[in-house]
Amino acid sequence: MQLYLQMAFRSNQKDYLRLKENSYFIKDLNRGILDYKMFVDAMKEKYKERTTDKLTNVMDNMELISSVLNVFK
Repeated sequence: MQLYLQMAFRSNQKDYLRLKENSYFIKDLNRGILDYKMFVDAMKEKYKERTTDKLTNVMDNMELISSVLNVFK
């Protein structure tokens, strides 16, 4: 793996742990098929950390709270 990729993963512990969990990405990173930004985007999608996922989660929680409050009425 290229040195700048190794430094990028070592500087961000979260991405380093995800790379260890999803080690099949190492092959693509070594071959140059995948770069660091694409890896981060794929992990955000997999672990549902995108902004849209967070907004959806907040809306689901609001609906749950409102339904619980409606039951108490």
